[in-house]
Amino acid sequence: MSHYRRLLDLVRPYWGKLVSAMVCMVFVSLFTSAQAFLVKPALDDVFLKKDEKMLFLLPLGILLLFLLKGVFAYGQLYFMSFVGLRVIADIREKLYGHLQTLSLSFFTKTPTGVLISRITNDVNLIQASVSNAITGIIKDIFTILGLTGVVFYRNWKLAIIAFIVFPLAIIPIKEFGKRLRKFSRRRQKQMGFITAFLHETITGNRIVKAFNMEEYEKARFAEEINRFFKIALKQVRIRAISHPMMELLGGIAIAVLIWVGGYSVIREEFSPGAFFSFMTALIMMYAPIREFGRMNLDI
Repeated sequence: MSHYRRLLDLVRPYWGKLVSAMVCMVFVSLFTSAQAFLVKPALDDVFLKKDEKMLFLLPLGILLLFLLKGVFAYGQLYFMSFVGLRVIADIREKLYGHLQTLSLSFFTKTPTGVLISRITNDVNLIQASVSNAITGIIKDIFTILGLTGVVFYRNWKLAIIAFIVFPLAIIPIKEFGKRLRKFSRRRQKQMGFITAFLHETITGNRIVKAFNMEEYEKARFAEEINRFFKIALKQVRIRAISHPMMELLGGIAIAVLIWVGGYSVIREEFSPGAFFSFMTALIMMYAPIREFGRMNLDI
């Protein structure tokens, strides 16, 4: 949570834009939940009862819903992108200003390329966390709450079964986040070494050529790049395994619910429309839960 609080401290000066983005997120989440809610009247009233009035009203409602959702999604993306880009500009300005206050001994000990990497590469990594993570966390929380309301409204017994399985997803999210953090730090340090190497060899090109060291420097650069490649590949492996694990947990929950819910439909305890509305809301809920894992890895 300390990482999330630090992110929120960065965006505090732009709370107005952030509040506007949050309002848009709430409406996007509500309209997303409404999509699952409309499955029941679509199946029960239109296809089973053959209600012509509902056949006319439902498509209009769906068109209006998607139109409004699109408008608020645009607002959400615009406001959060503004905040993200502004925060990055502020961080770069503060970082450069701080560098100007440091002693000559610091600049003697620290390679120029490492400092350049901090201001360019490392700060760029923060932008994804500010723009995507903060937006995603708020939007996904509201989406999950809205869809939770739909599933409990449709069938509270099946909803309880579903919510026994979904909390298990927290365990891999936490574990993968720990492992990825370690490799992320190593990757950023290695990028600093590469940038420092480039600065030294390019600015000192006359010396390299004077001593015929071209092949030696090429071999050194290849070695540094290979180290970066290995670290990046380990990050990819962690991200790659996290997705199918989350998919598996979601699949287990859906398989159990189809079996239990299908049995209830056969016994006429549950209408087909209500069951499919419930399943639609549950499947839609899986996406924001999975996104929590991705955002945790990003941060």
